[in-house]
Amino acid sequence: MLRAAVLAVGLGLAVVPSAWSQKVGSETLDEVDAKQLVSDTIVEVAGWVIASGDNRGLPFAIVDKNAAQVLVFNAEGKLQGLAPALIGSAFGDMSAPGVGDRELNDIPMEDRTTPAGRFLAGYGPAAGGERALWVDYNTAVSIHPLPTTAVSKKEKRELRLLSPMPEDNRITHGCINVSAAFYKKVVSATFKKKGGVFYVLPDTISLAEAFPALEATKLVASNAAEANTGAR
Repeated sequence: MLRAAVLAVGLGLAVVPSAWSQKVGSETLDEVDAKQLVSDTIVEVAGWVIASGDNRGLPFAIVDKNAAQVLVFNAEGKLQGLAPALIGSAFGDMSAPGVGDRELNDIPMEDRTTPAGRFLAGYGPAAGGERALWVDYNTAVSIHPLPTTAVSKKEKRELRLLSPMPEDNRITHGCINVSAAFYKKVVSATFKKKGGVFYVLPDTISLAEAFPALEATKLVASNAAEANTGAR
């Protein structure tokens, strides 16, 4: 069953309505365990994207690595779905130099990170004549359905995805894995026409380092509030 979850944004920014909220409706696909909450950081980032138009009229997704969740929004900021995700096995917010040119088996454990930041994602060619939704093509990070390979089964990726504990969702070489159903019904359906923007929340660096534009918006709003206060 879908949760009656409400994302409430109250960032205190001049450009953000003080009581904006969005309810998860019956058309929203929710695969996240009911015990897992949506973080305040997701709410903050979603509110900023919608209020500032940082997505430039494109659909967007927010990936919370700490909670191992992905939320997908359409171009107008309406939530399309939320789901658990498998991410890079190593903690860290940067990609190692040249990691996108290596074979998977040649990537050392410490380099298997899912990089943080803002990425313009789109479909492009992949191995075996396939097409993939590349979050960051240069580092070969894509979002795709859970693999059905022997290696995937050995790593118990399906069980990890179903587990309510986000700690065991760190298993990939850097790519983002979701269920086949979520990928087809939400990810592919939302991004197949024009691609979109992915906001990957950081593990270790600050939110300001990951999304400088968000902090700039905060600064402008803060200065405006101080100016208004001084004018009274």
